[in-house]
Amino acid sequence: MRIASVGTAYPPNRYPQAIITEALRTRWQDRLPEPRLINRLHANCGVEYRYTVFPLQTYADLSGFGPTNDAWITAALDLGQKSITSALDRVGLTPADISAIFFASVTGISSPTIDARLINRMPFPVNIKRTPIFGLGCVAGAAGISRAADYVRAFPKQYALLLSVELCSLTWQDNDQSIANLVSCGLFGDGSAAVVIAGAETPLVQSPNGHKPGPRILDTRSTFYHNTEHIMGWDIGNLGFKIVLSPDVPKVVHEHLKGNVDSFLADNGLRAEDISSYIFHSGGPKVLEAMETTLNLPPDALAPSWKSLREVGNLSAASVLAVLEDVLSNSPGKPGSYSILAAMGPAFCSELVLLQW
Repeated sequence: MRIASVGTAYPPNRYPQAIITEALRTRWQDRLPEPRLINRLHANCGVEYRYTVFPLQTYADLSGFGPTNDAWITAALDLGQKSITSALDRVGLTPADISAIFFASVTGISSPTIDARLINRMPFPVNIKRTPIFGLGCVAGAAGISRAADYVRAFPKQYALLLSVELCSLTWQDNDQSIANLVSCGLFGDGSAAVVIAGAETPLVQSPNGHKPGPRILDTRSTFYHNTEHIMGWDIGNLGFKIVLSPDVPKVVHEHLKGNVDSFLADNGLRAEDISSYIFHSGGPKVLEAMETTLNLPPDALAPSWKSLREVGNLSAASVLAVLEDVLSNSPGKPGSYSILAAMGPAFCSELVLLQW
């Protein structure tokens, strides 16, 4: 089984970080105890540009969880359809070829879910299997690949599709000027990504027809860290999603990631020296630095992750998928080489995917 293709889609509004910061500072100026703090925090996020689903002046008109969530549903459908179409077109497939769809998001809720609504828009099979994933946050991109891989391992003649849409700008909270919310509003961006995972007996794996094949998925590993729910997540109330974001995230990376990676590789007969590239979620400067340090990575090992952070911000679940698209397009591994795709997120937990090119 292989990762066959990745397609991304972004909203039409792209702003320099400084413009977003100034818009929020102006909007919240009467509520900020120290207005200059937001400038300093946003400047340290490692973000230069971000996409937002609405023009910045529109956000002040959004009031209450209901209208904001309705806006999320409408925009998620449009972006989701675009990224799915991009991923399928790259390998000459149509929605009718997909047997299972996994949908991951943590920035809005919908029932019927976004994947169900897209089936009414696009010609997916009526017997397609659906798995909506909510609550995994930043780890859901890697976890979604793992769950889709589980599916095509059981059904090797089929294709699975992973879709993630994250519209983080719709979680900005006007009544929360905490450090966590100010950082969140400077770090997270809007975007969508779709991934096609091909079973081992599909034509894309057996005979790619001129398409350069993506990496094989050799193994996956989920790890749950007990009693760490305070590290990251949402407090969901009348006004919507209020960020829970602890400064201890890098500490958790330092404490757990290396041991998780080493044991995962050992179980596959590999060592750290055997890994040629790393496809990591763009969690933020301190998280990426913690990953580099604890794994003793060479310079520029996480360059695609840093690039994604600069150009679009942290896209939550879609972030590692955007990094994956960049790697597939611009720096795929040499035949036979190994990569690790990884993300961490609420619970706290991690997801590792071992790839071979």
